[in-house]
Amino acid sequence: MAEAEIGLIGLGVMGSNLALNIAENGHRIAVFNRTTSRTGEFHAQAGSLQDMVVPCETIEDLAAAIRPPRPVIIMVQAGQAVDEQIAHLRGVLSENDIVIDAGNANFHDTMRRFKDLENSGLTFIGMGVSGGEEGARHGPSIMVGGTEASWKRVEKVLTAISAKYEGEPCVAWLGTDGAGHFVKTIHNGIEYADMQMIAEIYGVLRDGLGMGPKEIASVFATWNKGRLNSYLIEITASVLAADDPKTGKPMVDMILDRAGQKGTGKWSAIEAQQLGIPATAIEAAVAARVISSLKDERVAAEKAYGMGVSPVSGNRDAILADLELALFAGKIAAYAQGFAVMSAASEEFDWNLPLPTIAKIWRAGCIIRSQFLDTIATAFNAGPVANLLMAPDFVQMMKEANPALRRIVARAAEAGLPTPALSSALAYFDSYRLGRGTSNLIQAQRDFFGAHGFERIDADGAHHGPWGSGAAG
Repeated sequence: MAEAEIGLIGLGVMGSNLALNIAENGHRIAVFNRTTSRTGEFHAQAGSLQDMVVPCETIEDLAAAIRPPRPVIIMVQAGQAVDEQIAHLRGVLSENDIVIDAGNANFHDTMRRFKDLENSGLTFIGMGVSGGEEGARHGPSIMVGGTEASWKRVEKVLTAISAKYEGEPCVAWLGTDGAGHFVKTIHNGIEYADMQMIAEIYGVLRDGLGMGPKEIASVFATWNKGRLNSYLIEITASVLAADDPKTGKPMVDMILDRAGQKGTGKWSAIEAQQLGIPATAIEAAVAARVISSLKDERVAAEKAYGMGVSPVSGNRDAILADLELALFAGKIAAYAQGFAVMSAASEEFDWNLPLPTIAKIWRAGCIIRSQFLDTIATAFNAGPVANLLMAPDFVQMMKEANPALRRIVARAAEAGLPTPALSSALAYFDSYRLGRGTSNLIQAQRDFFGAHGFERIDADGAHHGPWGSGAAG
């Protein structure tokens, strides 16, 4: 049998689908799973692709099956399991072979692993993969971080298996060490915000307007034909239209309102804070998931306060139009925050992240794919912008959409409907667009109790106020 072009360790759902994708695109792949029976199962179920799959019972067999320099993809649970697999591979791989972590790794771990392998003869790629099970099988968005030489070795395979947008592959080399995994982290942060804002709009439709799941599904399906066209809006319509096979009731009504998370959203919020970049919609979305987990406390609080929610009154068509624009404005704010975080990280870690390219490779395959990513790419290609909110196209869109966001947040607040991400997006926009804020008072307070000093509007340098003996020091 001819040598494999690439190897893969970990035949869970994502690993299996990625392996089949590679095989189907004409690249022979050697596969290994710690539970060897799973390797045999996978090969037996590969059908017409069996000849493109080399099942391996040991790590040594895997290394022997791949054409040097050997690229090996690791698709196991993030964390210690990745380090264990790298330790095993170090014993069987040779000079210039490439270890590729394709899981949802913390980019700090990726940077550490890259550095650890620098003088070992091996090279390391941290590869963000977005698109879920379906994307892994038929074309994900792929974000690569590592040396340019290691990228060139796997470029042909990754280009073949990636999603395509109007013929353009949704894969790119984004920079060294942790660049790929960092961009995937921010992708997931934006995803958190997008999903939360959609859920908040659903809450207004359900509890404020008294609409049922099927009716709400129709609203989202209609929105998906316009400015909100995106994967998440599309699947929201599908989810809301589905019935539970067991009870015959709407499926969404049978699901406990307690959301899970795997860490990437939290990491994106933490990194934004570390970099000093406001990402309020992302932070609010992470917090909302945490609050959702407090189900028993929320039920008790509802009984204690007895407030409930009030109907949202007014012309329904006008409210629906406002909800669409409000969601659009919130989405713009979330993307602006995410790209601002990536821009700061690019400078901090010397990655030179290609922001227009990132927008382009997110246009297909990934979870947050949407039609206005083209507009984002165009905005960055037109020249440097401090923030997407300052790009001419986005200025016009936000001028049109922000009044609706303002009205919806106000209506929701009056009705007792929580909209943390939408509210945070509005506050971010209002804070950003005002030339004079209120931090002058904060600076005065800081100087009063801690003598931290402040800048004056009429003189350079640090100054102190006339607080006298009342200052705490």
